Amino acid sequence: MIRSGLILMIRQKAQSGQSSYSIGKQLGISKNTAKKYVVDHPKPHALKGRTRPSKLDPYKADLDEMISNGIFNCVAILERLQKNGYAGGITIIKDYVQRFRPAKSTPAVRRYETPPGKQAQMDWGIVHYIDGRGRIHKAPAFVMILGNSRTKYVEFTKRCDFYSLLRCMVNAFEYFGGVPQVVLTDRMKTVIDGSEAGKPLWNKRFEDFAADMGFIPKVCRARRPQTKGKVERLVEYVKDNFLPGRQFVDLDNLNRQALEWCQRVDSKPHGTTGEVPLDTLQNEQLLTLPAQEVRDKHRWETRKVTRDGFISFDGAKYGVPWQYSGRELRVRICSECFEAYDGEVRIVQHKIEYASGKIVWLKGQYEGLAERNGIASPFSYARQSEISAVEVRPLSLYDKMAGVI
Repeated sequence: MIRSGLILMIRQKAQSGQSSYSIGKQLGISKNTAKKYVVDHPKPHALKGRTRPSKLDPYKADLDEMISNGIFNCVAILERLQKNGYAGGITIIKDYVQRFRPAKSTPAVRRYETPPGKQAQMDWGIVHYIDGRGRIHKAPAFVMILGNSRTKYVEFTKRCDFYSLLRCMVNAFEYFGGVPQVVLTDRMKTVIDGSEAGKPLWNKRFEDFAADMGFIPKVCRARRPQTKGKVERLVEYVKDNFLPGRQFVDLDNLNRQALEWCQRVDSKPHGTTGEVPLDTLQNEQLLTLPAQEVRDKHRWETRKVTRDGFISFDGAKYGVPWQYSGRELRVRICSECFEAYDGEVRIVQHKIEYASGKIVWLKGQYEGLAERNGIASPFSYARQSEISAVEVRPLSLYDKMAGVI
């Protein structure tokens, strides 16, 4: 078999009047091969298009009737046909039944569309990347999509715990410019504690978060991920379209690229709706975002300070004054900085580090530790005064006490 380009050259040389022998000699092929491809429309092979009779032909009507009745088991079909005189094998029965057999793994589902502002779907996906040393790592990817406009939000994190979920959801709502009426998710442990009589038992903290944000939480049916098919497809789209060949410096850089990618793909007509997601986002009737202090409240986490004066956060360790060792502090990420608070008082602020294992020291972190033997609480003291104050009493008082007067 020769390539189409060589066939074209053979025909061009033949049109210029060259013989098959001359063409073959120039192109390094036999004259018979050149002669074969000189003709523009070669004759079809003599066997092409011929059909052979099948032993199954006389029984296809019976076979079609069994298929229409939902019988797809070829062994059962063979036994029934043999009773009617069929003498063939089971292979041709399998080949015939195959095109009528319903798919077992992908049952048909009803397409579900939601009105503007009605619903968003969210999920976690686990992706993989290779570091500079060739080691493979996993990273969680939070994804959310608005059901009507198909506007997307993607954020990569180091954890997929409760705090990360709330922080990503707040970021997504701010990106969309509002809150959907309903947020649909799967039955993750950070959302529900279980179920009772078929109804979900909501995680109390997540329930409070939903009340603060103003949306109604909803979980899909057990073992039915297709009920949130929009976000399921988005997870695969991120893995197949965004990640392959992607280069990034750190988590912050990767998330900036993810938002740029969301803006780019949402600026094109969607394959299902035919509309541009960023244009139809303007028509989403989203609920108003809660106040900034309400949103910021759910960006806080609680961390315990280690004995050597560090707070571990997303794989890095941040130094705090040694006096807070063993205590719990509120921490958050704000404007590319890590902050730790004691109540409403900010204790430290460090530039955030995305590299795992990084240690960020605080200047003067252990100042005064040796003098106090590492004890932060104040010592209990008795106090010595310079002059001993003696109370002066009249002598008549003593006589009265003795009973003389």
